[in-house]
Amino acid sequence: RAWRVVFAVVSLPLALSCISYFINHCHEGTQLWDLHGVPGLHAACWITDFISFLFLYPSTFNLLEIAAIEKPQLHLWETGVIRITRHPQAVGQVLWCLAHTLWLGTSVTLAASTMLVAHHSYSVWHGDRRLKEKHGEAFEIIKERTSVVPFAAIIDGRQQLPEDYYTEFLRGPYALVVGGTIAAYFAHPFMMAGAALLKW
Repeated sequence: RAWRVVFAVVSLPLALSCISYFINHCHEGTQLWDLHGVPGLHAACWITDFISFLFLYPSTFNLLEIAAIEKPQLHLWETGVIRITRHPQAVGQVLWCLAHTLWLGTSVTLAASTMLVAHHSYSVWHGDRRLKEKHGEAFEIIKERTSVVPFAAIIDGRQQLPEDYYTEFLRGPYALVVGGTIAAYFAHPFMMAGAALLKW
């Protein structure tokens, strides 16, 4: 547990520094396109960004693991968002990058998004490999019934949704994600001002 606490203490400030650096420099570089005048684009990007966070943070279901109170586990699930995609964090990151890159249109944002998508693409392969090593045949069965591409397994009939599947999404952490995402949108001016003060 001591190592988990050390990891959290080190990684959280590093995450803050990365986010601050992106906020301060995402408008720099070459302006590859400017689509701000396209009707409805801002709303489309906001909706895409909002949806991305519903995929990005399924880990909030295990708050004790996030807080380093309990040892993180390599879970094998087939309910909730996993019915839609086996790798929700990767899908969420791609959606987030798509929305921000489309809206900002700068070379810095495109480069950052490219690296983030590449990292999460690797995590898809690496995550499946780790799940197979730990869970063996049980993972192979779930892999057959799920997909990386959102909704693909549902559309082709490999994933059968129960009648009450919607109840799998009626969970407290989703309320936190929704509230946090909306709050973060309205907090953007304060985030930009705070990042500017850091001068990173």
